[in-house]
Amino acid sequence: MPVWVLWLIAGAALGVAEVFTLTLSLGLLAAAAIVAGVVGALGLGVAFQVVAFVATASAGLLVVRPIARRQLGQPPLLRSGTDALVGRSAVVIQEIAADRGRIKLSGEEWSARALDDTLTIPAGAQVDVMEIEGATAVVYPREMLP
Repeated sequence: MPVWVLWLIAGAALGVAEVFTLTLSLGLLAAAAIVAGVVGALGLGVAFQVVAFVATASAGLLVVRPIARRQLGQPPLLRSGTDALVGRSAVVIQEIAADRGRIKLSGEEWSARALDDTLTIPAGAQVDVMEIEGATAVVYPREMLP
C-alpha cells in the first residue's frame, strides 16, 4: 500500500476523532495529513510528504487555531429576542414605581419596573431599557442619564 494512502486514512481517522472531541486541533492535523496524502499522490517522495504535513500542521496549529478559538469566544454580532431590546428607548404609558408600570417598547406593551427602586417615572417619560427580566423591562429615565 502506498504511503500516501496511509496519510489519507490517518486524515480520515483524525477527522472522525475531531467530530467527537471538538478540540480544533485534530481537525487541523487531519487537514495536514490529507495535504501530505495529496502531495504523495502527485508522485513526490516521503520526505516531501513529511515536510508538507509538518508545514501544514504548524500553520494550522500556530496560526489558524488561535484565530478560530478567538472567534468562537466572541458574542454574536446580531442580538435577537429580548437581548435585542436592551438599550432601546421606550415611552412610559402607565407610571412606573418600584414594582409596577407599563411601557411601549418596539410597538408592544411591556410591564416595567424602575432600575432604581426609589424612582417614580411618570407616564409620557422617555426611558431606556437596561435589561429584561422575564416579561418585565427594567428601565431608567432618559433625562437622568449622565
